[in-house]
Amino acid sequence: MIFEDVNGNIQKILLPGAKQGFLVVTIFTLCRMCLILGYLCIWSFFKKYNKNPYRTNSRIIPVRKHHEKRIIRTGCNHTGTSVSIIEWTGSHLMTSAIHIKNLTRRFNGLVAVDNISFDIEHGEIFGLLGPNGAGKTTTLAMLSTMLKPTSGSATVNGIDIERDEDGVRKSIGIVFQDQSLDEELTAYENMDFHGRLYRIPADIRKQRITGLLRLVELEDRQHDIVKTFSGGMRRRLEIARGLLHHPSVLFLDEPTLGLDPQTRNHLWQYIATLAREKGITIILTTHYMEEADRLCNRIAIIDHGRIIALDTPKNLKDGIGGDVVTIRSVDPAGIVAVLTEPWITRVEQHNDEVIVSLQNAEQHISTIVTLLNAKQVPIGSIAIHKPTLEDVFLSFTGKTIREEEADHKTNMRMYQRMVRH
Repeated sequence: MIFEDVNGNIQKILLPGAKQGFLVVTIFTLCRMCLILGYLCIWSFFKKYNKNPYRTNSRIIPVRKHHEKRIIRTGCNHTGTSVSIIEWTGSHLMTSAIHIKNLTRRFNGLVAVDNISFDIEHGEIFGLLGPNGAGKTTTLAMLSTMLKPTSGSATVNGIDIERDEDGVRKSIGIVFQDQSLDEELTAYENMDFHGRLYRIPADIRKQRITGLLRLVELEDRQHDIVKTFSGGMRRRLEIARGLLHHPSVLFLDEPTLGLDPQTRNHLWQYIATLAREKGITIILTTHYMEEADRLCNRIAIIDHGRIIALDTPKNLKDGIGGDVVTIRSVDPAGIVAVLTEPWITRVEQHNDEVIVSLQNAEQHISTIVTLLNAKQVPIGSIAIHKPTLEDVFLSFTGKTIREEEADHKTNMRMYQRMVRH
């Protein structure tokens, strides 16, 4: 209240409650200013980093310098046999889905992945073949940013896996070795929840879910609870879920582990269709030889964390040369000592078996039997076959891949160990 006193001076009197009202108005104004400032910060952040991948239909495919000149480095496998390791150098402009250079991961004193380097091109089905504990899952964990490398570098679609983890995750899909579906939700609800996490708009999300469930032949079961699904149906649903946000790279960690042969063959057809029709780059880990041979454009054989061979399935098998004769005996050392003929390319002993590589095995099989009988070396069984990836793995490592499934507790311990480090 303002008034003039007897001396003509202007005086102000603050009425009861006015002071409190002034404070309320001031605080309200400050809150509005903070709210507006917060919205501006969020808007500028999303504008700068383009966090919503659905704001535009265009996509920039990174281009990098790729290797051009071939170099053959000669080395030896476990038996001392000379083998060729292919590398590339030089450069010409070419796209690459994944580029890995000297990637290494250590857990305390254990080297899980040991200085690996290779490239995977767009639209390729690339296989990491090796036994349990070879480093396949650890490699995928690093490429998918779930695990930081100890040293080395890698890019996925031109995005560095350490500098821009969010960018990598937006461009990839992943199907884990262990099931990650919510069994209490329906197939559609599992897909819808995944789409919401990626902030896919509702209309686009619904359209994609319907199309993907149709692709994996689960459209008629989309409203059924997942716990009623068979193992093969769950695996197909996980693959569909991994494709929901339209990744350009899909990681499949042992996609058919534990499935029956019929379901496994069915799933192989879906994987091949995805790469062929949608142009998705697929990296799968497996210890099934037939799976790698049938699906993959190229295969990297990994053992003890190291890449010991990398080429197409055909070239890997051709490297063995000719035919393979497998002889089982209680005296395998005696067989090795007898078979020294010049037409025999290689003789290798593995436990109670002897692997003989040679050309035109049918013409020499009777001679082999005659030689062994002459030296009284017992023969338990003898078989002839064309070289397989099992023979390739055996040639490089001196052992076969054992199809053993890690139990759930072992997987959990490995995961917790990865998280701790």
